[in-house]
Amino acid sequence: MPEGDTVHRTARLLDRSLSGQVLTRSDFRVPQHATADLAGASVVETVSRGKHLLTRVDGNDGESWTLHTHLKMEGSWRVYRPRQRWSRPAHQARVVLETARSVAVGWALGVVELLPRDREVDVVGHLGPDLLGPDWDEDEALRRLRQDPARPVGEALLDQTRLAGIGNMYMSELCFTGGVRPTTALADVPDLTRLVRRAKQMLETNKQRATQSTTGSLREPFWVYRRDRSACRRCGTPVVVEMLGQPGRERAAYWCPACQPDRG
Repeated sequence: MPEGDTVHRTARLLDRSLSGQVLTRSDFRVPQHATADLAGASVVETVSRGKHLLTRVDGNDGESWTLHTHLKMEGSWRVYRPRQRWSRPAHQARVVLETARSVAVGWALGVVELLPRDREVDVVGHLGPDLLGPDWDEDEALRRLRQDPARPVGEALLDQTRLAGIGNMYMSELCFTGGVRPTTALADVPDLTRLVRRAKQMLETNKQRATQSTTGSLREPFWVYRRDRSACRRCGTPVVVEMLGQPGRERAAYWCPACQPDRG
């Protein structure tokens, strides 16, 4: 699933490509909005909230709408020139927003919702502080994390109601750089504040580039993520992978048994 910085870059792409323009055509290829037509509406902006995308549109009927999309595991947005050939089969498109100069296509989107602007809170109001948001609140994020001290730190970091924007990759890499296993209870994390600040730093660094890295090298971008059975880049110990979370919602966590000792 895309991390918060990927979603942030997607929001910037849509904002640059559509904002300030009038939609000449819209095509919603999902059953609940198949008859919706935003042609003639003006695109105000697209912003990200954690892993959610909000495209705000002012209708020509005086109504204000928000297109809420979520990439989930396989979704993406791409922008094309009018009449430019699409890079994927048309049947995989879920939303098409067209203006005189751009065609934005939402591919395999996990969530597509068109709702009145004043109902945005219904879809993003549950989220914790956004690591890349203008209203980032470190103290509130730490307060939410500390509400359940027995919870494994890996699970807590992935919980978007605690802080928004971290996925499997950043969770594993943050735990490695913090010297704790993802299975370590929050109460046993030596410096949770430092961990959260490093999360902010990592996402801020990577939000400007398409290739993510937590090591400082684009050739060897990750310390442990997706390196199960490979040697730890720091000490050479084989990296371990284990599923973390509740049944049905497990996520893969990676760590080095030597660099991240068991604190339980």
